[in-house]
Amino acid sequence: MIKQSDAPFRLLTQRHGATLAYTQMLDPHKLLEDRDYLEFHQRDLTFGRDAGNETDGSVVVQLCGNDPEIIVQAGKKIQGLCSGIDLNLGCPQEHAREGHYGGYLLAKKDWPLVQTIGKQHAILVSAMSHLLQPPTSVKLRLCPSSSPPSSTVEFATLLEQAGASWVTLHARHVSARRRRQGAADLDVVRTLKAALRVPVVSNGNVRTWEDVQRNKEETRADGIMVGETLLGNPCIFANVIPDPVQVSLEYLEICKELPDIATHKTIESHVRHFIEFKCSRRPWYNKFRTALPACEGIHDIEHLLRTKVTRWRGKAALKNHDACTDDLEYTTE
Repeated sequence: MIKQSDAPFRLLTQRHGATLAYTQMLDPHKLLEDRDYLEFHQRDLTFGRDAGNETDGSVVVQLCGNDPEIIVQAGKKIQGLCSGIDLNLGCPQEHAREGHYGGYLLAKKDWPLVQTIGKQHAILVSAMSHLLQPPTSVKLRLCPSSSPPSSTVEFATLLEQAGASWVTLHARHVSARRRRQGAADLDVVRTLKAALRVPVVSNGNVRTWEDVQRNKEETRADGIMVGETLLGNPCIFANVIPDPVQVSLEYLEICKELPDIATHKTIESHVRHFIEFKCSRRPWYNKFRTALPACEGIHDIEHLLRTKVTRWRGKAALKNHDACTDDLEYTTE
C-alpha cells in the first residue's frame, strides 16, 4: 500500500494478530540512485526491526521492476533488514503500466521477460532466490482475461520452479481504473493451492474476521493477506473492532517511539482511516475531516482526538488533556 505501510503501522498490526507485514512497493532504481530514498527506507526497516522485539516483527520488502540485475542489486541494499523479498507482479496502477512492471507482466507474451532476460537467460525470480539471502516470494494477480483460465496456475508453477518460496495471489484481473473490479475469484486460489508445493497466500474478499476464516476454508490457502481493510481495522486478525480513538492514540504513541519514520501526511492518513472505519456516517465526521489537516504535528492530532472528537462522540474528554473553549460543541455519536 503506497505510503501506508510504515514501520509504526506495521508494528500496530503485528501487536494485534498479524504474523507477517509487507512494506510498500519500493522502486529498485531509486534504492540504487537516490541516497535519501535508500536511507529513509533503511531507517524504516531498522527501527521497525528493533521495535519489533515485542512481536515477531517479520517484514517482507516488496520490490517492483523487470530487470533482474537492478532488482538483485537493490535487494542487497536491504536484505539484512527483512525476513523476505517479494517481487510485485500485481500492481495495477498507471505508473506500473507505463514502466512495464507489476501486473503488466502477466500477459503470456511477457512471461519470457519474467523468466529469461538478457543473453545469459538470467531467470528473474531465480536470480533473486539464488543471489539474495532472504527467501523470495511473488505476489501476482490473475493473468489477463484474454488468456486461458489455466494461465495463472501455469505461470505460478513456473515461478515456483524458478525458486519462489511462496506465492500470493490476488485473484482479480489488473485494471488501472478499477483496482477491485468484481469479487476475487477464490476458486482460482484453491486450484493454485492444489497445484503448488510451496505455500500459497490468498488476497481478496476480506472485510471482517469472518471473511478471513471463510477465505481460508474456501481456498485452503496457507495464509490470508489483507490490504485496504487493514487500514481501517488494524486489529482484524485479532477478531477485534477497536475503538477508533483508542487505536489512533496507540498508533500515535508508536510514532513517538519511532520518530521521523512516518511522515506527517502518512500519520494523518492513518488516523483518518481509523476514524472513518466506524464513524464516516456520523454527523460530526465532516468537521473531523476539516480539522485533521489543520493539525501541525502529533500533539495536535492527539489533542483533536482527546477533546473535540471525544466530545463530538458524546463522551467525556480523555484525562490529562485540557479542553479548549471551542471544544465544547459536540454531537452524540
